[in-house]
Parts: sequence; structure tokens; C-alpha cells
Amino acid sequence: MRNGNHEPFRRSLVEWREAKEGHKGWHSRGYLPHFDDPTLIQTVTFRLVDSLPQSKQHLLEIEDEKEKRRKIEECLNKGYGCCWLRRPDLAEKVEDALLHFDDQRYRMLAWVVMPNHVHAIFEPLHGFSLGEIIDSWKGHTVNVANRILGRKGHFWAKDYFDRYFRDVEHFRNAVRYVHENPVKAGLSETAESFPWSSAWEGRMKEPELKPDHRGNFVG
Repeated sequence: MRNGNHEPFRRSLVEWREAKEGHKGWHSRGYLPHFDDPTLIQTVTFRLVDSLPQSKQHLLEIEDEKEKRRKIEECLNKGYGCCWLRRPDLAEKVEDALLHFDDQRYRMLAWVVMPNHVHAIFEPLHGFSLGEIIDSWKGHTVNVANRILGRKGHFWAKDYFDRYFRDVEHFRNAVRYVHENPVKAGLSETAESFPWSSAWEGRMKEPELKPDHRGNFVG
């Protein structure tokens, strides 16, 4: 997929969107240190096991966390690896996993399933940690994906990025980034036309969040 023609992929999106009509509802690990506090909204990025080639592994050693995240996400958007999630059936399985425990273990606020990585913005609910939630997503989808692909072995990379939000504007900027990711990567003309995203066909309106006296977000 790297540096290739995205037109066949875009055509498959149109076909899959038509098939999805009527189904719009949605009721330090490894190298990357993570912040885990159930009172804070989190933004998380996790990726496929082959999405960062050997020639780019040095990016994981960048000390500045902001710069490291920026460089790695630039690399992910170039479409390295097998990009298994460009397959509509696999992308939908991952999206289904993200939404399965929405309002039970977490409150899902925004997401996008890209060909070789996933962005999710959510609020863990009481009793469920960030690590447990991500492990449940990965643990379920690795089995489903490997069965569909007829393969064995690792599907997801061990590491993931996560961060919490400084303020409401930081949150809104992150939601826009997530929704615009397919457009910037050349996968769709608009955020709303990409099926595996909370922006698809306007099904999600951006939450109105305000910080309380402790700096936590409330709806």
C-alpha cells in the first residue's frame, strides 16, 4: 500500500459503505511509557506488528515523547507493512471490538481504524484500567483476524501510545486529528466518507465537555 494508488481502496470503501447502511449506531509498556488514571480521558494509538519496518525502529529510541509520537505516526500514515486493516471485514471486526463494551467498561468518544493502526479516544469507567481495556481489544481481535487471514502469530505490536488531555481545546484538537487521519493519508475525500470512524456519516456529534474543579472532564 505504501506510495501506491489508493483508488482501488477508495472504491472498496464505497461498496462497503453501501453494505453498512442501517448499521450506524454505537451504543511504560514496551518502549512507550503510559499514563493510567481512570478519572481521565485517554487518547490511545496501537498498531499492527509489521507497521514499523526495521529501518524505522530507531524512531522508538527518540527521547522526546512528543517528537517520537509525531515521527512514528507520520511513518504509520505511509502505510508500511501488510496493512491488514484495509480489508473491510477485518476493519469492521476491530471497530466492533472497540464498541463492544462501550458504556460498560469505558465511554468511547472517537475512533478511527486505519490500514495499519488504530486511534481511540475514550474514558475508562470505574474498575477498568487502560491496560486491561487495550488488552481486551487486542486479545479478541488477534484471534478473529488470524482466523480470517489463515495465519498464526503476532498481529498487534506490543507497544502503544497514550496520553491524557490538558484541557477541552486539546481534546477537541485530538478528535479532529483522529477524524481527519484517513483524509491526510489519502484514503478518503472527507472524514465523513471513511466507514471505520466515529465521523462516518456524522453519526457522532463532538461531546460537549467541560473541566470540573479538579480538571477532569464532565459531559
